Amino acid sequence: MDLVIGIDIGGTKTKIGLVDKTGNCLEKTFFRTKEYPDLDAYLEQVKLASETLIENVGAKGTILGCGIGAPNASSKNGTIENAANLLWRGTVPILEKLKEKMPMPMRIMNDASAAALGEMLFGRGKDMTDFIAITLGTGFGAGIVANGQLIDGYDGFAGELGHVDMTIGDGRLTGLGVQGGLEAYVSATGLKRTILYMQSMYLDQSRFRDVAYNDLHGEDITKAAEEGDVIALKAFDYTAKIMALALANFTAFTQPEAFILMGGLVNSGKWILEPLERYFNDYLLEVYKGKVKILESGMPGKTAAICGAAALIWEKHR
Repeated sequence: MDLVIGIDIGGTKTKIGLVDKTGNCLEKTFFRTKEYPDLDAYLEQVKLASETLIENVGAKGTILGCGIGAPNASSKNGTIENAANLLWRGTVPILEKLKEKMPMPMRIMNDASAAALGEMLFGRGKDMTDFIAITLGTGFGAGIVANGQLIDGYDGFAGELGHVDMTIGDGRLTGLGVQGGLEAYVSATGLKRTILYMQSMYLDQSRFRDVAYNDLHGEDITKAAEEGDVIALKAFDYTAKIMALALANFTAFTQPEAFILMGGLVNSGKWILEPLERYFNDYLLEVYKGKVKILESGMPGKTAAICGAAALIWEKHR
């Protein structure tokens, strides 16, 4: 059986899995990215984790190559450049260095663009020629497909929509220092920041008034919303409203058939999705109303990013 190693380098976790040609992840593992500030030590851990997975499938698997999704990754240069949510600064020649440890066919791409490719091969985008994949994790990423082609950009950095300046009220900084930038509001991290903001704006009682920022977790905010916590509900509504305006604006660029959402924030379910749908249709230009869907990823939630990365190799073997 042919398999591909898919690696998703996130600001919080690095996820690695073995993916077959149908987009099924047979084996997976993860480790915390920030525990490896030294690049060489990090890549050694990637190698060890990959080897363990390969040993687990044994003689059943033949490895065709390795695909990597990462923030601020250039598919053209094989580098990660000044990623906001990673510890390595400057231009990191990650593809070259990882190939030295794991000699095999290898490709890297911006994580959201890789996710869009995964949707084209394995998920909701199979029958679409125009859609935008949105990743909502530590940051906000976008992979754009138009006229059946992934928009990669001149230098491989197309789709950095998380750093679009939304000129929103209090002007939060993104990881790249953009004031009022989208991902400072619409991401798992942005939601945590909004909880603190809502507590400063309103006097309602909330379980979060006794919780430090570093102890805030997305699952807890979702649970609080389910229990009717007013601060949690206001935070989700605020986040959805900003995201809806952004998606309505992005619609005017390429007129996608759908936005396909994935990542931790999507796990909040109706608390984010229902107000998002409502505000989105309010903000859309008349010519687009009723034509653009908001969908959850067609790839299994816990392995969507891994499958997207693996799609970089599977694309060459279709």
